[in-house]
Amino acid sequence: MDVIIEKSKAVGSLCAPPSKSMAHRLLICAALSKGISTVSNLAFSEDIKATISCLQSLGADIKIENDKATVKGINFKNLKDNNLFCNESGSTLRFLIPICALFDRKICLGGTDRLLQRSFSVYEDLFKSQGLLFEKEKNSITVQGRLHSGDYSVPGDVSSQFISGLLFALPLLEGDSVIKITGNIESNSYISLTIKALLQFGIKIDRVDEHTLRIKGNQDFISQNVGVEGDYSNAAFLDAFNLIGGNVQVNDLDKNSVQGDKIYKTIFKELENENISVDISDCPDLGPVLMALGAAKNGITLTGTHRLKIKESDRGAAMALELSKFGIEVINYENSIIVKKGELQTPNSKLHSHNDHRIVMSLSILCSMVDGEISDAQAINKSFPNFFDEIQNLGIKIKVN
Repeated sequence: MDVIIEKSKAVGSLCAPPSKSMAHRLLICAALSKGISTVSNLAFSEDIKATISCLQSLGADIKIENDKATVKGINFKNLKDNNLFCNESGSTLRFLIPICALFDRKICLGGTDRLLQRSFSVYEDLFKSQGLLFEKEKNSITVQGRLHSGDYSVPGDVSSQFISGLLFALPLLEGDSVIKITGNIESNSYISLTIKALLQFGIKIDRVDEHTLRIKGNQDFISQNVGVEGDYSNAAFLDAFNLIGGNVQVNDLDKNSVQGDKIYKTIFKELENENISVDISDCPDLGPVLMALGAAKNGITLTGTHRLKIKESDRGAAMALELSKFGIEVINYENSIIVKKGELQTPNSKLHSHNDHRIVMSLSILCSMVDGEISDAQAINKSFPNFFDEIQNLGIKIKVN
């Protein structure tokens, strides 16, 4: 769908959408529990639907009612379906690969071409070192063989999702395990989110230091009734309207959350200054909205940006192209991006989503300042399907073609 957004201001209050990151983790923990759990305050984005579908294929009995999922755990002796479709959800695929290696059955995990373009070398090397099958093709990964407990060495600068995937599976093995994280750790906060979710379901992870995780084997996930906390990642796009003349109050955000994107509130305060520099290596999902606000305000330099290349789009390049349509110059380096200060203009051509939800939301903020049209805006369904409804209720003028 194409969306036309006219110059308008956002005013009002609303609840932050549920955290997609925590929803993935809580649903997986519920599915690994022996009893019946409930996970409430869910938003059924495409990514969350993918996780639910895959868990059902693995044997979890999941019933949905309004915003709540009732989950009866997986029986690892009875695999329901050995074909899983992860759509375009990197979290779903990377979290579930080690769990699939608890079945000792051949399981094929499929997804979009873009998803399978991402790196999976950490798992590929790990599986082959243990004599397990790991076959990667254009749009699928096939695994077989039972994961072994023991010592694991995982690079910290690739993706925290590999570490999280292991943290779900290793407590269920007979022996104890240790994960040693090598090099710099990026997206460290996402590891903390996983440990928090595991603890809610009775799984204890001993974080000896920043680079060492000890995991006792023979642990049991204990069924729970839990709710998904508000999402700082998507709340940032709503709060951004306050920096461009709006008056929006975003509620239901846990001040004690371990979400790394909580840092956006601190960064937003700095955007009134000229040419600030922000390291986003621990919060890469904030990259697009910070580029948009840098364009709207006083420019910005982002560092630690290399992982933007491997998201739903090459986010640095995508935003640079779209910002050029607003008359804003962007210089894109290997691991940094400079958004130069300029005068925001009405786009000289139609904007494009690049099939990326965070690009759509970032461009929507700017369009509310100067008018604009975004094509293929349905990409928001990946994480925030009711985004346009929410901002329209705040007073943003929107027409959908």
